[in-house]
Amino acid sequence: MVDINPFPFLFSALGKFIYARMGWTYDPLPVYWEPRCVVIGFPHTTNMDTVRALTYIKLARINAKLLIKSKWFFFPMSLFLKSLGGLPVQRDKSCGFVDSVIKKFEENKNLVVALVPEGTRKSVPTIKTGFWYIAKGADVPIICWYLDNQRQRTRWLGKIHPGESLEQDLDEIHAIYQRAGFSIPTKFRNI
Repeated sequence: MVDINPFPFLFSALGKFIYARMGWTYDPLPVYWEPRCVVIGFPHTTNMDTVRALTYIKLARINAKLLIKSKWFFFPMSLFLKSLGGLPVQRDKSCGFVDSVIKKFEENKNLVVALVPEGTRKSVPTIKTGFWYIAKGADVPIICWYLDNQRQRTRWLGKIHPGESLEQDLDEIHAIYQRAGFSIPTKFRNI
């Protein structure tokens, strides 16, 4: 997929302007940032979370692909979303999605894949674990991002490298968000 960003400075400045207009602030990229990683974000409560994420991708000038439900990729919206780094996801059926994202990591030296493990804007008791399988299969870290609605700030919270146990890694991720004052669902469902 070609990233349509011929003027990175312009898009970055525009992103900063949009954040300021929304009344939101943001953390700069953390010292533990890596140009190849899976970024997970919590919570996902509104479509504005997606706007904030896509805007941050441009203002921080990172080569990121934000996974978005495929139903949003209709013409002309698809052109807009793809130009901002959106990547369509079919979550309603098993389609080898994890393997296809791992292959994208194999094809790209610098790639960030961002997603929301809740998979929906509704309150859910479980999270999807595809992000862990992608990070594990691609041998890249998972970096935790938090949309702090109370402070109106997007924050970087920490990083883990997937180990041998999904359950242990999810416990560690849960602890990272808990320290920030947010509780992610403790139950999970595969992919």
